[in-house]
Amino acid sequence: ATVVKMMESLPEVAQNQVAEHLRDYIAETRDEIQWDIAFQKSQKQLVEAARRARREIAEGLAEPMGYDRL
Repeated sequence: ATVVKMMESLPEVAQNQVAEHLRDYIAETRDEIQWDIAFQKSQKQLVEAARRARREIAEGLAEPMGYDRL
């Protein structure tokens, strides 16, 4: 309610600008929340991949990888 009152005190052009900024902010916030959820879900797999990589390095099974192989 406070934000609405603050916006109502602005000229219409400014109200539209604020609304556009809020849309962008909300979209970015949603993206960040989705990223956080995806990261949390994949953390177990990331830890396992790191362990596997360390084991392969220790066993001499790993090869250096250059950018040309990505």
